[in-house]
Amino acid sequence: MTRKAQTEPARRLRCAIYTRKSSEEGLDMEFNSLDAQREACEAYIASQRAEGWACLRERYDDGGVSGGTLDRPALK
Repeated sequence: MTRKAQTEPARRLRCAIYTRKSSEEGLDMEFNSLDAQREACEAYIASQRAEGWACLRERYDDGGVSGGTLDRPALK
């Protein structure tokens, strides 16, 4: 077995990040709650890179959308 084969994970897991904030308050800031949520998730996914985890670039953000319903645009 080559060295490269030993370090590659057995599978690749593509990870999507979904962020949500109930109110629109603060979403106009340069760095907001949705950005902070995404940053934390990206860091966790990066910590699992050896397990084959990879973060998708697409953003799934629902700013100003209640969590009381599953009828959320980015969740679909």
